[in-house]
Amino acid sequence: MTFKKLTPVIPVEAVEPCLPFWERLGFAKTVEVPEGDPSAAGGSLGAGKLGFVILVKDGVEVMYQSRASIAKDFPALAQGDFRSNTTLFIEVQGLDEIIAKLKGVEVVVPERKTFYGSREIGGREPGGSLVVFAEFEQAKK
Repeated sequence: MTFKKLTPVIPVEAVEPCLPFWERLGFAKTVEVPEGDPSAAGGSLGAGKLGFVILVKDGVEVMYQSRASIAKDFPALAQGDFRSNTTLFIEVQGLDEIIAKLKGVEVVVPERKTFYGSREIGGREPGGSLVVFAEFEQAKK
């Protein structure tokens, strides 16, 4: 048995508000799926909205899916509050550059050094998940 990759799919009310958080860190959309059918209901149903997106940088991948899209794929999962208690832990190189790019983001975990050897900071992305960026001393070399 071999595991090849794990990618979080973060459920959100709307995908668009989440994009700038990742774009400021250099992530790029590799896949985007529009939500709704613009030809239905006189062109107003979901026009211009994203139902799903994949963002990638340096082999790190994050996916977002809107409530409307989830309701179509997995109706039972589209109920309730989407504010996440999930924490994404991303090992990085160049933490100082990341900290500079997080200006204006809600910092939940102030910059700190940990007992397990990392320097890290954690911010809340617009979908509600905590994203912790950690740089280990050996990674700086």
